[in-house]
Amino acid sequence: MAQAAKTSDWESWRLGRYAAGDALGAITRGMYADRRNGLVTKGKPKNSPKVSGMKPSADPTTVMISDCGDSSHWLKYRKKSGELADDKPGGRQAITAEVKKQGDGSWKVTRFAVEGVGSC
Repeated sequence: MAQAAKTSDWESWRLGRYAAGDALGAITRGMYADRRNGLVTKGKPKNSPKVSGMKPSADPTTVMISDCGDSSHWLKYRKKSGELADDKPGGRQAITAEVKKQGDGSWKVTRFAVEGVGSC
């Protein structure tokens, strides 16, 4: 997502490689809106994800991930002017994600939630 966000490439093949279902829909809709609004994202998010649960525990097919990501250096800018478009400076945000094993054996994020800045 971070790579595709540099150009707001909502059609990037990379997105479907790592996300599916509701997660992929949310990501592509957000990047499509950014593209239409002339926005790109610069910088890199800082993440330190940790497994917070597995189902079933013996041979999991669903894994829950928790993180306190930092978006301070991953902000939206106006593509034409290079001007900062974010009215908030970014910061630490609680993130939860559901990752499911796919039929081909790969793992993809299927749902996620990002709370507001200051939530962790």
